[in-house]
Amino acid sequence: MVMTNGQDNPRSCCISHSFFETASENSSRIAVIHAFGGAQISRELRSRIDDASLNEEELFDRFRLSSSPPIYEGDMCFKFSVILAAVESLSFRIRRVLDGYDDPDLVRPEGYIHSNRTVSQKMSRSRARVDEPIVTSALYRALDPKFQNEHNSRDTCLQQPWDDIPDIVGIYMLPSIEYIVTVLAVLRSGAAFLPLDPLWPKDRVLSIISASGIGLIVKRAHFFDIQDGYQLDKSNWLIENGGSSVLSISMANNLKDKNDHCKLVWPCEGRKQRMFCYVMYTSGSTGEPKGVCGTEEGLLNRFCWMRKIFPLHEGEILLFKTPVSFIDHLQELFSSLLSGTPLIIPPPEQLKENPFCLVDFLKAYGISRLTTVPSLMRAILPALQPPSMQIQKFLQVLILSGEVFHVSLWQSLNQLFPRTCILNLYGSTEVSGDCMYFDCKCLPQMLESNSLKSVPIGFPISNCDILLIDDSDVSDVGEIYVGGSCTAVGYLHNPVNYSSKSSDYVILNRDNTVAHSPTADITSKIYYKTGDLARRLKSGDFVFLGRIDRTIKVSGHRVALEEIENSLRAHPDVVDAAVVAFHKNQGQLALLMAFLVMTRKDKFCKECCFHNDGMHECKVLGLSIRNWLVQKLQPAMIPVHYFLLDSLPMSTSGKIDYSLLEKSTFGLKRSRDDIDGKDNLEILQAIKEAYCDALMAEEVGDDDDFFLMGGNSITAAQIAHKLGISMKQIYMFPCPSKLLFAMLNKKANKVKDFEPRKGKTSYLELMPVNVVDHLIKVPDEPDKMELRTVTGNKHDSLVISDYLAVVSPKHAKSNGATLSDPNTWFLSLNMPMAISYSRCNRLVYEKDLEVNDTPFSVEPPRNKKGCIQEKWAVLLESCVDASPLIVSKDNRISLFIGSHSHIFLCVDALSGLVQWEVKLEARIECSAAVTADFTQVVVGCYKGKIYFLDFLTGKISWSFHVGGEVKSQPAIDRSRNLVWCGSHDHNLYALDYKNRCCVSTIACGGSIYGSPIVDEADNMLYGASTSGRVTAVSLKALPFNIVWTRDTGVPIFGSLSMTSTRNVICCMVDGNVIALNSCGSIVWKITTGGPVFAGACISSALTSQVLVCSRNGSLYSIESDTGKVQWEYNAGDPITSSAYVDETIQLISDETIQSSSGSIHLLKVSPNRVEEKNRMQERLIARMELPGDIFSSPVMIGGLIFVGCRDDYVRCLRVVF
Repeated sequence: MVMTNGQDNPRSCCISHSFFETASENSSRIAVIHAFGGAQISRELRSRIDDASLNEEELFDRFRLSSSPPIYEGDMCFKFSVILAAVESLSFRIRRVLDGYDDPDLVRPEGYIHSNRTVSQKMSRSRARVDEPIVTSALYRALDPKFQNEHNSRDTCLQQPWDDIPDIVGIYMLPSIEYIVTVLAVLRSGAAFLPLDPLWPKDRVLSIISASGIGLIVKRAHFFDIQDGYQLDKSNWLIENGGSSVLSISMANNLKDKNDHCKLVWPCEGRKQRMFCYVMYTSGSTGEPKGVCGTEEGLLNRFCWMRKIFPLHEGEILLFKTPVSFIDHLQELFSSLLSGTPLIIPPPEQLKENPFCLVDFLKAYGISRLTTVPSLMRAILPALQPPSMQIQKFLQVLILSGEVFHVSLWQSLNQLFPRTCILNLYGSTEVSGDCMYFDCKCLPQMLESNSLKSVPIGFPISNCDILLIDDSDVSDVGEIYVGGSCTAVGYLHNPVNYSSKSSDYVILNRDNTVAHSPTADITSKIYYKTGDLARRLKSGDFVFLGRIDRTIKVSGHRVALEEIENSLRAHPDVVDAAVVAFHKNQGQLALLMAFLVMTRKDKFCKECCFHNDGMHECKVLGLSIRNWLVQKLQPAMIPVHYFLLDSLPMSTSGKIDYSLLEKSTFGLKRSRDDIDGKDNLEILQAIKEAYCDALMAEEVGDDDDFFLMGGNSITAAQIAHKLGISMKQIYMFPCPSKLLFAMLNKKANKVKDFEPRKGKTSYLELMPVNVVDHLIKVPDEPDKMELRTVTGNKHDSLVISDYLAVVSPKHAKSNGATLSDPNTWFLSLNMPMAISYSRCNRLVYEKDLEVNDTPFSVEPPRNKKGCIQEKWAVLLESCVDASPLIVSKDNRISLFIGSHSHIFLCVDALSGLVQWEVKLEARIECSAAVTADFTQVVVGCYKGKIYFLDFLTGKISWSFHVGGEVKSQPAIDRSRNLVWCGSHDHNLYALDYKNRCCVSTIACGGSIYGSPIVDEADNMLYGASTSGRVTAVSLKALPFNIVWTRDTGVPIFGSLSMTSTRNVICCMVDGNVIALNSCGSIVWKITTGGPVFAGACISSALTSQVLVCSRNGSLYSIESDTGKVQWEYNAGDPITSSAYVDETIQLISDETIQSSSGSIHLLKVSPNRVEEKNRMQERLIARMELPGDIFSSPVMIGGLIFVGCRDDYVRCLRVVF
């Protein structure tokens, strides 16, 4: 059965000409808007989602600078003229680089030698087999009319030489203006582009670079990634490992038209036509990714068809939100750029973190057309309730593609958008994205005569031929074959062998019989075998039935199960592997399950938690293998469950029996943990139901990890919306039992966060109204109550006091005592009038202040261990890696700290009440400092700014901009009224905070993470950098001069410290610790058991000791004069922060505190005695586990411990005996 839509559309000769004409006609109009302003509004909408008084339209009006197109404060706009100039400039530069010339922003790989033949051409020749008919360009569509007339038919099989393969340019960028310019520039240069998605795992990117043989990659300049607390240039590894030349571009810097380029030949007017203009990699049924070579004709045909059937009108606004790894993103671009319609680009990271933000952008910018996958549309349905008049007013066309579009979803969408044209498009990367369409306005009438569960895929678009081929006599059911303008030319470096039955392409004669020779019949045509089964309805529309192979769709991604199996077999412990997809019902997400045969099954069986007919599910092993796969495959390709088998079942033909494995998954049930308390059971059940709905799973266990079950940001957003909680909580507590624990604690301590949404169902409707119902009196302690919570199978008790009601505007939660509590030792401390305490026992006193160093004596009960309790905690909305700064001034004790959320706070250190808050321009990781006159607080941020904030109000007094991120804690030079601060730009800056100017800059040879040390007595400054250089600077007079430098050869991340004998202590990442004298000579050197990232702690209470924390989990006490290790304490976990000694109290002997990954350890330390290692373990007074990792170095004063944590809180902990 054949179906053809052969309507001819007017078409341009090439995309480059089309864009040039459109841009020239609309030169003064806005073409692209980076929606940073809209992102800010989205964040405000998300934060006020439960505010009944919120008027969205008023909020839009308040920030809107223009109405057509909508522009908001913070948006970046680009006119067509600017983009056109950038394309012309970049296309010339790309062409020159491909021809072997250099460029100021180009980095060549080591040993680069230019060749006239491209790498792709060399690889193509080397991979071609002589014994196979090489017809790589049999689907090639020549755009030259003379060429078409000469060969009579556009579908004639042609054999082109390998030299016709164009240069291929990789584009490593997220959706952005730079990506758009680069795509257009590559096309204009006559090359082909290959999108490399930065969201892919690194191994996948490198694999595709290697497989494609690309010689040039274009990346966006200053594309950064946050990893392990450090900001790194994410694309550096492209240069080091990719083997390709890398060109860095930026609209802000190097894409301005310099009028130094000459005219390039238009691609359509060249001597030779390129075979293809882009390459898109997809998952392949052979087990390896395939590079689909798409044509310009296919893209233009799809564009022209949409323009004719559903033309754009004046005032429409389009959206670029699809990741660059999906073929659909190209039509999002060209629909705008070739028609003169404005295009909105939301921040990709914001959409990834919270898909519900998509609804905000639809409202804010009045988006008229949206292309998305059904799973995403189903996920955001809750955010579209009640129906938004703003979206209904503007959304004219809604396109669903990439997955099966179920009738139930259409019914929901049709009710929400009754006046919107809803289209179901069918296609794949091999057919330029789309080759068939169905207009859902016909669906109601069709459902009256047909029982359908999925929306039909409809009819072919213009210039596309659709066949249903089947070996049986049933003419209305078969595999979909696609021919015509939309088809690609094949796969990169994989010549098409039309005589092979396994080939994805086939030549059919006029009678639809297979032609075994490429030139057998001048009327023969090339068809792509989709592998999809379909049925033809009486109306002529096609309905998708399923696949004939093992390729599935997961969240819009094409996933070949064979590719996952190949990756699993590459694991060193895996002998064989099989992967199946489990669907309980139609429309549910596909859950991937892996069945493994291991080298040693007994090695893992002890960790297995499920047994069924010889099949063992091993969660520990699954987590290990999953972490291994994450580096190689896309998230959609990672299996959820992992089962161990002695051997894989085989069919009679000797192949793996996948049907038997699929049947075995139907019996899977989850064990249920016992949870005490009827109310808790109801809440837990509500959580698990939300998990089941989002994951489309039959049952979820109490301890099942949401993300290991296939959860992602989309499904996390569904759960968060249904439960009325933050998505961040799901990431922090992915198991239902842990989420229950967090919700109960938050309900008790932060009531304001858990108010139910008006008119919407939330988990609170299942909770008792009175929180006290969850509190049980503790026997024999009438002043305390016990909150019963559940973590896994363990029943833990959290002891809290009646001080629950204290909640600050910043949601401080308080479990602690008041100032009248006898355990609060601050009352008895003889603290000076103005003093600051910060990490590593760095103290700054008010000038000429006399200090009483006598510690306050405390005698704990004999033979009794102490404990650490939380006094208060303040939420900072993101990771708190900075260390606290504590300042005592005017009978007030304040804490200053910032976080990754850009928030910087001043908190009352005793009560946890927030005094003031300011939001800076970028994330904050460095600790703050206070100026010597105690009037300004100094802190740096990632945007390279050093802020001076008013001590009392937080108002920005002034700021200084440096050339790189600031992660170094400022150091105070009291004698000269200076603040010294380092930057990633390799410089130390001396800032005069009274005259508000920079008086000196010192180059240190590398990025500066640690704080410098000022020796005011000798007028010297010492600083260290990641290059391993230590720099000594004389401060006797301006200009300050470098006295000496010492190259250690190993990066130094930690802050420098100074002993009483003025030796400078340097801690290095190779585990070595050295002491340098004032001349730069090494006094002593010792080696710890692991890397050292934090600075040494030197306390006046332990005058002869240097305390160093190592990543091997040990705290070392080193004799300051000789370098001899006095004692060692092992915490059992890696330590990345510094220790701190409480100098204000004395427990017969002094105590020190140090933090490791998630735990606080409190030790009692003698200032003089040398301890054996096994004896030091006995000196532990107390220990406390925190919910997140700790990169923040603690500060301890008077028995109170202040520390930041990666669970987004800064805490005050108290020591109780």
